[in-house]
Amino acid sequence: MYKFFISFLIIAFFFPCFSQNITVEDIWKDYKFLSARVKGFRSMNDGVSYTKMSANQSIVKYSITNPEDTGTVLINGEYFTMENTPILIDEYEFNKDETKVLLFCNKKSIYRRSYTAIHYLFDIVTQKLVPLDEKHSPQTLAEYSPDGKKVSYIFKNNLYVKELKSGKIKAITEDGKRNKIINGTTDWVYEEEFGITKAYGWSYDSQNIAFLRFNEKKVKKFSMTLYNDLYPDNYKFKYPKAGEQNSRVTLHISNLNCSKLKEIDLGDCEYIPRLKWSPTTNKLVVLTLNRHQNHLKYHLVELLSKKKVSVSVFHEEKSRTYVEIDDNLLILNDGNSILRTSEKNGFNHIYKVDFSGIEKRITFGAFDVIEFYGIDNKNEYLYFSAAANSPLNKSIFRKKINNKDKELLSPINGYNQASFTKGMKCFVLNHSTINTPPEYTLCSNKGVKIRVLESNKRLKKILSKQKISAFDFFKIKSDSVLLNAWMLRPPQFDSTKQYPVFMTVYGGPGHNEVLDKWGGLKYMFFQLLAQKGYIVVSVDPRGTMFRGEKFKKSTYLQLGKLETQDVINTAKELGGFSYIDKNRIGIQGWSYGGFMSSLAITKGADYFCSAIAVAPVTNWKYYDNIYTERFMRTPKENPAGYNDNSPINFVNLLKGNYLLIHGSADDNVHFQNSMEMVNALVKANKQFDLFVYPNKNHGIYGGNTRNHLFQMMLNYIIENI
Repeated sequence: MYKFFISFLIIAFFFPCFSQNITVEDIWKDYKFLSARVKGFRSMNDGVSYTKMSANQSIVKYSITNPEDTGTVLINGEYFTMENTPILIDEYEFNKDETKVLLFCNKKSIYRRSYTAIHYLFDIVTQKLVPLDEKHSPQTLAEYSPDGKKVSYIFKNNLYVKELKSGKIKAITEDGKRNKIINGTTDWVYEEEFGITKAYGWSYDSQNIAFLRFNEKKVKKFSMTLYNDLYPDNYKFKYPKAGEQNSRVTLHISNLNCSKLKEIDLGDCEYIPRLKWSPTTNKLVVLTLNRHQNHLKYHLVELLSKKKVSVSVFHEEKSRTYVEIDDNLLILNDGNSILRTSEKNGFNHIYKVDFSGIEKRITFGAFDVIEFYGIDNKNEYLYFSAAANSPLNKSIFRKKINNKDKELLSPINGYNQASFTKGMKCFVLNHSTINTPPEYTLCSNKGVKIRVLESNKRLKKILSKQKISAFDFFKIKSDSVLLNAWMLRPPQFDSTKQYPVFMTVYGGPGHNEVLDKWGGLKYMFFQLLAQKGYIVVSVDPRGTMFRGEKFKKSTYLQLGKLETQDVINTAKELGGFSYIDKNRIGIQGWSYGGFMSSLAITKGADYFCSAIAVAPVTNWKYYDNIYTERFMRTPKENPAGYNDNSPINFVNLLKGNYLLIHGSADDNVHFQNSMEMVNALVKANKQFDLFVYPNKNHGIYGGNTRNHLFQMMLNYIIENI
């Protein structure tokens, strides 16, 4: 007994990491594995200094390159007081010459990207703090004009401008009304699918504002019940489903010295997804799309005088499928050309296009450019990211526009993201791999490391004491196509034993899950499952990104068909591994992944014993038209594409266990999807499980929600796989 006790002490002393197991509470309640970030990093105009807000809300200026700099108080927090009460600041922005600060307070979310806030203006020279507009508050999308003499903002769907010197407020529009007319910001579907809420912009001389006007009157309303009181509320908003009518969107320009608005005729188009002013001239670049989203036009709108406007199309792109809309649009300082990306030659590459229509390709190779970071106009370097050596990785590059060769500024492997200072003088590199947490490093614009800002030492120490395994990448074959996948095995993996498998899937167009990138709390849940004895697998089916246009657009008009084949074929191949129990393969997905897991447990019922679908699309006719029609066209044009891969139509094939989870206030993938799935399951006399989170949106979070959700999913996995 004595010898056993001594042996136990020795083991406990030298191997403390074997004593700790991950719990759901560790992940989603105590946030024990949350990685640290470099936040509050706001570059100043000089490109070598930045500001952060201190605990007492002072704005402090620091040197970027000098780690010994303890900071200089630029604005003392005691000035941020109204009527002897401190205001609580969520965010702040300087004007162009950094003499004024716009303060964002009491921010409240509307949808995924939109929010309202109460704004205040602080003048650094006079040290005066005033409300932006007490009458029209809270506002949204407030910003300084380029000359710093005015502030523009939206209130209740109308666009306003405040002149700072006089305090005078001018209403640019007056017809805005909820669910009818929107000025300067976007409707729900533009926000979600084109990724924008700001639909206005200042000309470089601060004399003109271009903005979009949305007429929503013919768009049908969608209703959600909110359970907030004795009698629930009925929330209604405009949501155009597949095949249904959109807002009528028009472009307008307001000259601040004139009272009359100009409507700009852009010809026949369905969407206006981007508008951007030149930084040096009164030229505006506007993008338009047709309803099928396969004909993109670049319009040049040139202000010749207060009354005269010239409009022309200087570039077009057509596709047999669809043309992507992204933020890769730079208007060069020459005032006569732009940089853009296009997949038209098989991979996403950068092109220079003159306003005369002359096009020149800038990047070359069998890889996809991902995003622009900006351009150093002085030295003519363009900074961008690309999946240059593998769809698993993202790397940072720079190149001169007129040179062919690019320079690597980051590790070629892993996932690298950059945040540049003004003037592109330095950047903060966020580097991680699937097995190592993010490390933030300050680098010169040549990629030379200056110093480490955050190594996540605390998290790495915590991880070293856990029973965790390494994620391994591998290839899997489906219909003669090689797919990228990763596998996570239990810490005490024994190849002579058989293990159950938990598959996690998303699979939507242009979205990858199999990346050499730290997965945060989600990946820690997979480590928990591995500790419980599960092998966890993820695969990127056809239709995902960074493998060129052909691979990504192979699912066109038939969302769910090839992806489901790939997921089923993955399960078949896994079932042939000696260490996997083919009778215990389960799958889970969220959103598009919920659509996929629902198809897997129905069409693939012979290969999956269990499925969890969180906030799933169950028929694409229930989803919004911009996203759905981009890949499927309308239900009238493509009925087979909608019906042949709708989980609702295959519930009769269900044999295993199926859990539906949804937030009742999901404004994105409506709760209607799950309700229609329930109707189909009941009609087919199929048993299933359902859990609803009242008043929760598509993210299903807040308070103890995530902790509850993942504990429920863990219990379901243990009971059914």
